[in-house]
Amino acid sequence: MKKLVYIIIGLVIITACEDVIDVDVPNGEPRLVIDASFEIYLDEEPVDVLGGVRLTLSAPFFDDDVPTVSDAIVFVTNLSDDSVINFIESSEPGFFIPENSDILPEFDIDYELTVIYNSETYKATTQLIPTVAIENIEQGDGTLFEGDETEIIVFFTDDGNRDDFYLFDFDFNLYLPSEDRFYQGEAFNFSYFYEDMVGGEEVTIKILGIDERYFNYSNIIIEQSEQEGGNPFQTPPAQIRGNIINTTDPDNFALGYFNLSEANRFQFTIQE
Repeated sequence: MKKLVYIIIGLVIITACEDVIDVDVPNGEPRLVIDASFEIYLDEEPVDVLGGVRLTLSAPFFDDDVPTVSDAIVFVTNLSDDSVINFIESSEPGFFIPENSDILPEFDIDYELTVIYNSETYKATTQLIPTVAIENIEQGDGTLFEGDETEIIVFFTDDGNRDDFYLFDFDFNLYLPSEDRFYQGEAFNFSYFYEDMVGGEEVTIKILGIDERYFNYSNIIIEQSEQEGGNPFQTPPAQIRGNIINTTDPDNFALGYFNLSEANRFQFTIQE
């Protein structure tokens, strides 16, 4: 399995006892999980918009199946002019997409997501967050711990006129949040290491603009998921509060996040 290698975890294995231990994991009542994330590629012609609103219910920790939610009303309101973008369920259960694909978000405007489910209303507000371009990707010859990792080097230049937060997507559901505190306004590059890559394999690397709150949220989600299997943003492993509020019953809060990111992507082929 492809994964980022960035931390060593020491394991102590005790084999002297073979008794079976039953662990009682508290499940609690299912909560609505709203994964509303959009990527807007303004530098492409035509402009491409990826994403949608995925609705699920939280499930017990050891359950493999995650229940989807279809009986919901979903829309996004442009708060500058009160125009509404209605969403319809796609062919994928629980995944809602804009009814009109021609509508594109703009910078410096508040957008409010509304989800009505089970007679309760959930809302979240965000803006489109800008990013910068990935200028180049190179393959290096560095390794980490096993010696067989594949190094790629990412080059970009930060915008010195603002404080930026980024989410790098390295394909295969591998993510890395970053902030420009140490490279404000500078040309910058860093190395990323894959495992189990083969020559000729193609990867798509993305840089997404995010705000500080989503940066902190992403760090927690990725840390708890340990980047093991599946998209960590679709099923938060713990009850981590995002920016979504239940306006009907605040105590019955939803999990997940509403995010609009300007994005840039770079395709790269792994060399032998």
